[in-house]
Amino acid sequence: MDATEIHSQMIEIGEKARAAAAELAYAKADRKHAALIGAADAVWKNRAKIIEANARDMDYGREKGLSPAMMDRLMLDEDRIRGIVDGLRTVAEQRDPVGDVIAEWDMPSGLHIRRVRTPLGVVGVIYESRPNVTADAGALCLMSGNAVILRGGSEGFNSSQAIHACLVEGLKGANLPEAAIQLVPTRDRAAVSEMLTMTDHIDVIVPRGGKGLVGLVQREARVPVFAHLEGIVHIYVDKSADPKKALDVVLNAKTRRTGICGAAECLLIDRDIAEGLGADLVAALKAAGVRVHGAEGIDGTVAATEEDWGREYLDMDIAAKLVDGVDEAIAHIRAYGSNHTDCIIAEDSAPVARFFERLDSAILMHNASTQFADGGEFGMGAEIGIATGKMHARGPVGAEQLTSFKYLVEGNGATRP
Repeated sequence: MDATEIHSQMIEIGEKARAAAAELAYAKADRKHAALIGAADAVWKNRAKIIEANARDMDYGREKGLSPAMMDRLMLDEDRIRGIVDGLRTVAEQRDPVGDVIAEWDMPSGLHIRRVRTPLGVVGVIYESRPNVTADAGALCLMSGNAVILRGGSEGFNSSQAIHACLVEGLKGANLPEAAIQLVPTRDRAAVSEMLTMTDHIDVIVPRGGKGLVGLVQREARVPVFAHLEGIVHIYVDKSADPKKALDVVLNAKTRRTGICGAAECLLIDRDIAEGLGADLVAALKAAGVRVHGAEGIDGTVAATEEDWGREYLDMDIAAKLVDGVDEAIAHIRAYGSNHTDCIIAEDSAPVARFFERLDSAILMHNASTQFADGGEFGMGAEIGIATGKMHARGPVGAEQLTSFKYLVEGNGATRP
């Protein structure tokens, strides 16, 4: 299609989404529940077709030369499809946030005022590699009463289509508008540019992908954006850390899945334990196949350079540095972090309190793997992304975070003097 055809197609999609959003705003919870359970059943029933579609995407990804981390994000097998099904079911069982009374009060004038949750309207989601985002975003937007326009990455085109067909099957079965969850039917990047300027049709854009995609969206979008640019995740190991906890947490945070935004990218070690636990941590990482970019005093795989600080590897690499206590760790994270997720490993409560008080990342952790930085692990069923900004949503964006609010004001003939 040429640019004119894509523009016309996107406007049509936007108009359908806006109409669907108006209907979803008052859809009953039982219909949303039925749609999500129906979608989950359809995904499992069609898992062979989804895996077949994913195989074509994997071939396409190899031809494009995607990195191992990106290929891992792209890949679907039966276990991951089971995860998609479980995510859909978990969201289905959540309490519907629409209409929740956030606050309620009476005024001397006789007014009774309620602040209640209401959908945002139409959400645009632009994502790379991860076809599971098709299901996660569709489910969360539906539960929160929003219509969604999904634009998956070219590498996951076939997988996303197969999953989207299951979501539509669920909508049909629940007698909800099919346009509530739409998938842009083209790989052409012009569709992304269109979405970023569709202020009459889209209320918020959520980008899920690498620095290039998210940076592009943040620079060019005229529609408001929920985004994080990078997951530059730090772990600080305090001198009071329990050795076993530290080894378990650091290894899991780095090696469980290196390609996700919650993977640890920088290890900060209290200088007082450099020759004991610090050396053991570095040795364990190297033994696990991690390339340790070590600063002075650390026996790394390679010497760290200035470029290693503030770097999101998304691979079997980690930067490592000795620091003089929690305050230097905090200063380093402030200088090089991305306000995504940071962790302290310590048994002494004082440095933990200081770490929590003086850092303002969206997620701060104590003695827990940063791989838990995920909406599903927070009890949200799934997430549409992790927002690191400070306006509206922050941290994992689940159904509740995809709502705004309105005021319902009631009187009994009240007049203002």
